[in-house]
Amino acid sequence: MRRALVTGITGQTGSYLAELLAAHGWEVHGAVRTAGETAPTGAPTLHVADLARPDEIATVIDRVRPDAVFHLGGLTSVAESWTDPAAYAVTIGGSTASILATARRLGDAGHEVRVVNASSAEVFGRAAEQPQTASTPIAPVTPYGAAKALGHRLVKMYRETGVPAANGILFNHESPRRPLAFVTRKITHGVALIAAGRAPSITLGNLDARRDWGWAPDYAEALRLAVDAPGDYIIATGVSHSVRDFVAAAFAAVGIDDWQQLVLQDPRFMRPNDAPEQRGDPAATEAALSWRRTVDFEGMVAAMVAADLAALADRA
Repeated sequence: MRRALVTGITGQTGSYLAELLAAHGWEVHGAVRTAGETAPTGAPTLHVADLARPDEIATVIDRVRPDAVFHLGGLTSVAESWTDPAAYAVTIGGSTASILATARRLGDAGHEVRVVNASSAEVFGRAAEQPQTASTPIAPVTPYGAAKALGHRLVKMYRETGVPAANGILFNHESPRRPLAFVTRKITHGVALIAAGRAPSITLGNLDARRDWGWAPDYAEALRLAVDAPGDYIIATGVSHSVRDFVAAAFAAVGIDDWQQLVLQDPRFMRPNDAPEQRGDPAATEAALSWRRTVDFEGMVAAMVAADLAALADRA
């Protein structure tokens, strides 16, 4: 039985990945920041490792001796990365460096450790090239993107020295497990509140930003497949939609077509340095990993709205 260690296992994509790995016969371990966090299905063993102290994840790898480390952990807010860029550099870039160095050390001693790193479309910044591919220049424009770019480059560097490592370059991916701090869940939760008669409107920022949104469980499957094929992989749909499109799809899911008066905009939620569009080309990934997506944009949004409506009903 192969053994996996998943960082970020209590997050959206990490929890789906843990379930997928367990379903495919892996023994799954998770790294969490503090004791007392709840393990997702398929991850019976959790280990405390604060990624802000990269030596702690090295200690866990030495103890668990996994066959593969899936590195999804770290701070995740692009906007908040401006308030503490050093913390993002350490928890994302520093932890990735520690994982790769430990994998190489164990490999040199005879125990191979594969590494799959959750990279991000944010490494491309305001790319003029649409869609982005694995060869698009790395040019981040946010501290979050810069930290992810450091991890991304380290994976490539260590792979060239013999560590079997892959970058899964994740474009935006969503599900009912996405935290409410993210705009997509803010939208679907807000629409559910309006449909249930519990809120009069939603307040958002830029409705024109375009993102390539996909279904998080599909993206977790791509990361699982990448473990046996070291390389760099665009994990995306190839189609971008605006935030306005996302809002319209969410309202359509509850039968509201005339929604414009229900959405307010607040300049405080605008992020002027954000890329106007991010769109990935998944063709090479689909060919290399035999990966296929299972849920389209409208289905994804509808599933999120349905989950938020069900949660509201449970709390009624």
